[in-house]
Amino acid sequence: MAATVASRVNKRGGGGPGGGGGGGGGGGGGGARGTEEEPPPPLQAVLVADSFNRRFFPISKDQPRVLLPLANVALIDYTLEFLTATGVQETFVFCCWKAAQIKEHLLKSKWCRPTSLNVVRIIMSDLYRSLGDVLRDVDAKALVRSDFLLVSGDVVSNISITKALQEHRLRRKLEKNVSVMTMIFKESSPSHPTRCHEDNVVVAVDSATNRVLHFQKTQGLRRFSFPLGLFQGSGDGVEIRYDLLDCHISICSPQVAQLFTDNFDYQTRDDFVRGLLVNEEILGNQIHMHVTTREYGARISNLHMYAAVCADVIRRWVYPLTPEVNFTDSTIQSCTHSRHNIYRGSEVVVGPDITLPECSVISLHPPDAEEDEDDSQFSDDSGAGREEEKAKLKGYNPAEVGVAGQGYLWKAADVNSEEEEELRQSLWGLEVSLGEESETESEQSMDSEELDSRAGSPPMDDIKVFQNEVLGTLQRGKEENISCDNLVLEINSLKYAYNVSLKEVMQVLSHVVLEFPLQQMDSPLDPNRYCALLLPLLKAWSPVFRNYIKRAADHLEALAAIEDFFLGHESLGPSTAKVLMAFYQLEILAEETILSWFSQRDMTDKGRQLRKNQQLQRFIQWLKEAEEESSEDD
Repeated sequence: MAATVASRVNKRGGGGPGGGGGGGGGGGGGGARGTEEEPPPPLQAVLVADSFNRRFFPISKDQPRVLLPLANVALIDYTLEFLTATGVQETFVFCCWKAAQIKEHLLKSKWCRPTSLNVVRIIMSDLYRSLGDVLRDVDAKALVRSDFLLVSGDVVSNISITKALQEHRLRRKLEKNVSVMTMIFKESSPSHPTRCHEDNVVVAVDSATNRVLHFQKTQGLRRFSFPLGLFQGSGDGVEIRYDLLDCHISICSPQVAQLFTDNFDYQTRDDFVRGLLVNEEILGNQIHMHVTTREYGARISNLHMYAAVCADVIRRWVYPLTPEVNFTDSTIQSCTHSRHNIYRGSEVVVGPDITLPECSVISLHPPDAEEDEDDSQFSDDSGAGREEEKAKLKGYNPAEVGVAGQGYLWKAADVNSEEEEELRQSLWGLEVSLGEESETESEQSMDSEELDSRAGSPPMDDIKVFQNEVLGTLQRGKEENISCDNLVLEINSLKYAYNVSLKEVMQVLSHVVLEFPLQQMDSPLDPNRYCALLLPLLKAWSPVFRNYIKRAADHLEALAAIEDFFLGHESLGPSTAKVLMAFYQLEILAEETILSWFSQRDMTDKGRQLRKNQQLQRFIQWLKEAEEESSEDD
């Protein structure tokens, strides 16, 4: 029975020849050894039926994105068909927004029938706010037992992952579970219409092992920077690839869910990938990639991708997932396909001697009657008018579908340029274009982490609420003498509750602590009294700062927050040097980053004025001399 099921799945997935050849080779090898290898465990999948963003609003206000129709089929049905065709036998569908609608759709579909090859289990919760929350729940409930597929419910693909899965399992077997994820990419030119500009990435990969060494989003970037160590010690060479389309399909080991549990900073898959690449030497985990050339895979992440993938489905690039196949076993969907990608309903007849214009739509359902006169519905003879209109629609128009034709020609509504612009703005928002002269050097060199953190940042109202919560936590910590370890735990819980980034936590913490003494001061503000109140707080809470300020970028962000505070309180400017000295002596900030901050070129006029403070200049001079003395001693 197992062999029968496997053959059916391979046949549906379009990988019959490859799969059959692999099976034959495996059987021959087993016969030579006289022993049978233990069969792999059933393949599972985690399908996230929520995008956790509002890119399809207001369309998705009343209907979840995964139920939006693509060529008359819900998006989630494409994803489930892909998973079933590739051999998945159990799929966990995680729902949050409009979960009841998704559950109702799945229960009525073929996926929940007893004969389904893929057992679908629906898990609903209003508490999911990101992919990280979903995978942490997967780990808490111990749902996955072995390697599993991770996909979103808006992925359309016909990729056979058999080869990628075999490579993934072989790597984990040979390298003792070092490889935790294999990402699926499709080879695609940068100008390809299915390439989503928001998801464009540049990837550095080991030429011999396909191990991912560097992963960077490219949106908004004009140049890329790579660590020098990337090209050192690699005997087989490193490939820098920008010809890849991220299919948003990942083969994951059970360790992935555990790593999301251990690192609450991981909210998206990109967070996970960057985190593992940065800490690879410490954690010992690796990420690999598999590239397909002829198969299709794309995620419908915005309206542009919706239009592009819909066109690809109609043009049959996702074969065998084509409109006439009716792979959902729907009783109401039936059409035929003919040359030039013409799809007709089973009862629609066109002809003879009729030429239809491009993108014509013929339906047995009459088009909506035009409301030429809105006030006619209030007139006494409006009922008679509607009856006459219905009578007209009973017959088919021979000029549109031919003498023997059956159907109605749906014409696109005429939209003038003003209405089209208004419609575009309502869907996409106002388009703001900035000239090249307005872009600073720092904006051009902004890395992908900063872009991702900005794109995923919560609204400013949430930041303000988070700031008030942190202030209340520190006030209670001061009154009740709460340890710094417990303060860090409370701040971390607030961070996860309000879904703010580490960068924002650091900025808020700096502002809250610097503003803390102002509660006990009257105007005008006295710099000496301010320092007397602030320095004991910095000493008491220095472990909290050190918990969040670790990398050089963190130091610069903290310095930027300190500068921002003193620019907003110019009367406290003379105390800047003492505050920076305290941060330095408490080993919160390093001298190298303080010097780098002081000498940076792109700054405002107020920033230059702040750096002209004599006490601050003496402090900087003292740091430079101390650095020179330490270098001479070395």
